[in-house]
Amino acid sequence: MSMKQQLTDDMKAAMKGGEKHKLGVIRLINAAIKQKEVDERIELDDTAVIAVLDKMVKQRKDSVSQFEAANREDLAAIERAEIVVIEAYLPAKMGEAEIVAAIQAAIAETGASSAADMGKLMGALKPKLAGQADMGLVSKLVKQQLAS
Repeated sequence: MSMKQQLTDDMKAAMKGGEKHKLGVIRLINAAIKQKEVDERIELDDTAVIAVLDKMVKQRKDSVSQFEAANREDLAAIERAEIVVIEAYLPAKMGEAEIVAAIQAAIAETGASSAADMGKLMGALKPKLAGQADMGLVSKLVKQQLAS
């Protein structure tokens, strides 16, 4: 089952179950997906849907930090609750050891040997790790691997 179909099914279940918060978040997700499809005139596959969900989580995390800085814990709590619902649709995050293993495999595959090859290495890793790992952490670990 595609992720878009899963979201539609979950939206129907949330409507029937009276889960207003979950329903609202799923509608936000569907709106973001539809917006991307209309903007780019394409049909999104699961990989692209994961990218949309990752972006939504990142936006909410930024909002949480801004709300906390402004002492608006009530608004930060709402954003955290939305993050929980959105992350339920993302694949399980990889551990640091798994990311390092993927980086080492990509180094062997691309022949990267120095910091100058970081762009080439990140280009190879991004499609493989999208949605499964925090790309900021991946970038940090790539720098460490290329430095050693």
